[in-house]
Amino acid sequence: MARASFYRQRPRLAPSVEPLPEAGTPEERPLHARALSQEERAHVLAVLPEERFQDRSPAAVQATLLEEGQYLCSTRTMYRIVEQEGESRERRDQLVHPPHRRPELLATAPNQLWSGDITKLRGPVKWTYFYLYVSLDVFSRYAVGWMVAHRESAELAQQFLAETLGKHQIPAGPLNIHADRGRVMTSQPVAFLRADLGVTKTHSRPYVSDDNPYSESQFRTLKYRPAFPDRFGSIQDSRAFCRPFFQWYNEEHRHSGLGWLTPAMVPWGPSGNRPGRSPGGAGRRLSGASGPLRPETAQTLATALGGLDQQARRYRAKGRGRKSVNSHAGCLKVLDTHR
Repeated sequence: MARASFYRQRPRLAPSVEPLPEAGTPEERPLHARALSQEERAHVLAVLPEERFQDRSPAAVQATLLEEGQYLCSTRTMYRIVEQEGESRERRDQLVHPPHRRPELLATAPNQLWSGDITKLRGPVKWTYFYLYVSLDVFSRYAVGWMVAHRESAELAQQFLAETLGKHQIPAGPLNIHADRGRVMTSQPVAFLRADLGVTKTHSRPYVSDDNPYSESQFRTLKYRPAFPDRFGSIQDSRAFCRPFFQWYNEEHRHSGLGWLTPAMVPWGPSGNRPGRSPGGAGRRLSGASGPLRPETAQTLATALGGLDQQARRYRAKGRGRKSVNSHAGCLKVLDTHR
């Protein structure tokens, strides 16, 4: 039999033999023959704190002593002795982050808690990306809105959020949108729009990457699809891929957190109904349901769009160049495509 099996079965095979010590029992290790004695150890602790060695490391002290013809112990032994005495620590001031409370949000019905995030999609060449904006209802895991744009900006996020909220007829007050601490999600335009619409906002803790798990899980599902390419040839290709993916994600993908139901099986919306399908049965309108907007929502959206138009005119008046003006025009163009 194998030697390991013999020692493992030794108490059962030979009950009269004294059993082996139990695991975890501290055993006294014999002192090595070349280990430092207590006098030598005390001498090392007396030499290292000397005034000429106060600003030197044990390695530098070892080199200096060797030049003087004196050998106390190895450099590693010096470090070990200093560590055992509690004298090896970081002397410089270290940045200590204050403790932050873990965000704990509860969604007992649809349209109470949304999760929003932005991910990169590789473009046709290196260092080129397309940006996918997604809003997810946490209760039903339903992708309430998505958009692919050429860049990541606060103006795009503001318009995307405004249109998604407006088309879903979200009443002011009960909705909470959770996002990470990216520069877009914490920007003033997005914050002002949320305040105008009466939407509560929460953010992940600083320097923590797992406080927005639902959006990150959805992005992982997206990028682990068999048909997901390594790179997209154009922004039209990325939109063509995302359109059937989000239809599959909402209609066919079963979630373990929903008892293996699809998001479409969970009652959704203010009246428990789903948004209407787009013309021709091509899929749901992921950016929102059809229907007239409420007067206050329409006024807020008009104010937001007017502010962007005024900002574009200011750029043009100040001669900032065509790039800034075209960026705002491209922002509106992207949203018009999804309308």
